Amino acid sequence: MPKVLIVEDDDAMAIALTDGFRYEGYEVVAARDGEAGLAMARSTSPDLLILDVMLPKMSGLDVCKQLRAEGSQVPIIMLTARGQEIDKVLGLKLGADDYVTKPFGFMELVARAEAVLRRTGSGARTLSSYRFGDVTVDFKKGELRRKNVLVDVTARELRLLEYFITHRGEVVARERLLDQVWDYDATPLTRTVDMHVAKLRKKIEDDPSDPKFLVTVHRMGYKFTG
Repeated sequence: MPKVLIVEDDDAMAIALTDGFRYEGYEVVAARDGEAGLAMARSTSPDLLILDVMLPKMSGLDVCKQLRAEGSQVPIIMLTARGQEIDKVLGLKLGADDYVTKPFGFMELVARAEAVLRRTGSGARTLSSYRFGDVTVDFKKGELRRKNVLVDVTARELRLLEYFITHRGEVVARERLLDQVWDYDATPLTRTVDMHVAKLRKKIEDDPSDPKFLVTVHRMGYKFTG
């Protein structure tokens, strides 16, 4: 599923956009000011950025400008207030892909998001196969091989591994995995993820007690480094 980062300081708007995009099947992360939005754009690798122009600490225009200066090609849709024609022009000149004027209908924003994702080739990050170390996984066939030997894995383990791979390099919290891989919210203390990660490590790591690919980030979650 595509991941959208929403940077909006108005509480009601931020909640409505977050709920709406989740309902439409997107993975959503959010920030309430420009500085936090810039940091999250760098750390969470979103497929799409919904960026308000008027933000505390750092304007949306400055966030857009900084990301483009760093070479980021993440698609950006700017949210502008009525009458901010100059902001629309500046946003597009700075590298924004589209803009929507407030007030707007949510489905219009979704349609524009889908169009931008199609145009830029972004969207759901799906894998057919992947190789790391001596492990080869074929997601279409539902097969995992280690040293060219077929390993017995469950559908849940494959889905978990696919999520880690498509978010490689990111620290992924247990709650996020429960929401995205198990499709339900759960308390942070659940051991469900830990148990599945432990089983998965036995199938992909040389030494599961000292993992090389699926590492624990203390008090934060897990990170895939393959």
